[in-house]
Amino acid sequence: MASTGLSLVRRAAEAVRRTPRWQKRLVFFTIGVGTLTYACQDNQVLQICDGTGKKKKVVILGTGWAGASFLRNIDTSLYDIHVVSPRNYFTFTPLLPSVTCGTVEARSIVEPVRNIVRKRNGAFRFWEAECFKIDPANKKVHCRSDVGTNIDGNGEFVVDYDYLIVGVGARPNTFNTPGVTENCHFLKEVEDAQNIRKSVLKCFERASLPNLSEEEWKKNLHFVVIGGGPTGVEFAAELHDFVNEDLAKLYPDVRKYVNISVIEAGGHILTMFDKRITQFAEEKFKRDGIDLKTNFKVVKVSDKDITMTNPATGEIAVPYGMAVWSTGIGTRPIIMDFMKQVGQGNRRVLATDEWLRVQGCEDVYALGDCATIAQRKVMEDVAAIFRVADKDNSGTLTVKKIKDVLGDICERYPQVELYLKSNQMKGFHDLLKDSDGNSKELKELDIEQFKKALAQVDSQVKMLPATAQVAAQEGLYLAKCFNRMKICEENPEGPLRIRGSGRHRFKPFRYRHLGQFAPLGGEQTAYQLPGDWVHVGHSTQWLWYSAYASMQFSWRTRMLVVSDWGRRFIFGRDSSSL
Repeated sequence: MASTGLSLVRRAAEAVRRTPRWQKRLVFFTIGVGTLTYACQDNQVLQICDGTGKKKKVVILGTGWAGASFLRNIDTSLYDIHVVSPRNYFTFTPLLPSVTCGTVEARSIVEPVRNIVRKRNGAFRFWEAECFKIDPANKKVHCRSDVGTNIDGNGEFVVDYDYLIVGVGARPNTFNTPGVTENCHFLKEVEDAQNIRKSVLKCFERASLPNLSEEEWKKNLHFVVIGGGPTGVEFAAELHDFVNEDLAKLYPDVRKYVNISVIEAGGHILTMFDKRITQFAEEKFKRDGIDLKTNFKVVKVSDKDITMTNPATGEIAVPYGMAVWSTGIGTRPIIMDFMKQVGQGNRRVLATDEWLRVQGCEDVYALGDCATIAQRKVMEDVAAIFRVADKDNSGTLTVKKIKDVLGDICERYPQVELYLKSNQMKGFHDLLKDSDGNSKELKELDIEQFKKALAQVDSQVKMLPATAQVAAQEGLYLAKCFNRMKICEENPEGPLRIRGSGRHRFKPFRYRHLGQFAPLGGEQTAYQLPGDWVHVGHSTQWLWYSAYASMQFSWRTRMLVVSDWGRRFIFGRDSSSL
């Protein structure tokens, strides 16, 4: 072995010696320039503002998809940016299931907040702390840090703001099921994925101990996923590939006892996808040997078994080795307290208007999973819409009058456009039929006929899904609004005000659905595009690779993710628990 290593060194030295001098200089010059560039970038100093300037102070709570997207796009030369978050990095959450099985390393999907802001070259300050109270009356947020303490020793401090961006996300929803918090893993943070990875390997190590019975083998190697949504399904698929492609080689004696179960309270998994994708996923799981239990509701989790009920079987208890809870999201305590302060105590999630402003509160905006847009109903404003359209106060609306304000109506109330499309109507004039439903168009409409024409439009009002795609678009939209705030105050570009005069400053937020992936394991992924376009197969898996690599926040994470995927194909997944 020593002689072989020495031979390789000699060959390398000989190759360097034979290399032309100009090529050597070019290589060293490239390395030097690269090193100098890296050193210059690494030593960039962030501009820290003490808040005494004339610029407005913008405080951002959270560094998830919404907060990071806002931070990436805000013009930091216009505002003093202050960020408060319990973590000093952004996590690319769609790849968390891949981290659980070593397909992708945790360091490959995180981007430090300071790296994001450093590229903006503006004033910035970051505190690694958790906000536990929002005081909108005095425009202050109360924070607590566990990385350092003040004179009182409790690590608490107060930050004032001119504008507040709330993007604290949500917490796992346990539906108050006993034992879930104590015995189940969640999958929302990097630490969750790392703990799951360690737990999977510990289950295999326990099953490899001597003098175990067959029942103990089966119990230790029974992996349960509770929840048939995208996260739960992707984790189950990743775990199946990890066991069959990697762990089966390391633990051949216990491989046959592995069982992966997916428990779903509804009748099908992936219900937010097209039915064709749902059917394909269920059939593939059955072929792969993944036990799919639909119409089962988990009622209790202990350290030994999971108790569930089904209308056909009644209550049953199943022993398990590890369980992952992935059934939805719930509201954080800080948001629940904030909702009570602003008169939204009867809601389950914070409500904003179409401009992402918190209802009942000044200069506070909410993005991402902690909030939802409360879309105004057309029938609530139908009288005001009629008044705005009836410019000459004649008491009736003509087709021309409606066309003059149609763009503003569709922009302010997107359900109008959705209703026209869903009913295959060419334009608003298709709504202008007489009350008997005849095909003859009405030339003029009074207020009652106008109400009848719009009576069914509000049926198209839809809540936005709590996804990374929505949060990222909200952050981008709000940053653009802040960047154009001064311009739009002088020249408003939004729709006509229905309950006032003039126009709104900005156009309302409009979510643009770009499609969604559902990785199903075995190098197969389902992809659904708007317009009833569905594709499933190996080619879609490569599209998934390309899309998720391009969506990374920096070239560093992009290259790390690609290299992790390449390493997996060549060497397999990382089976260490470190």
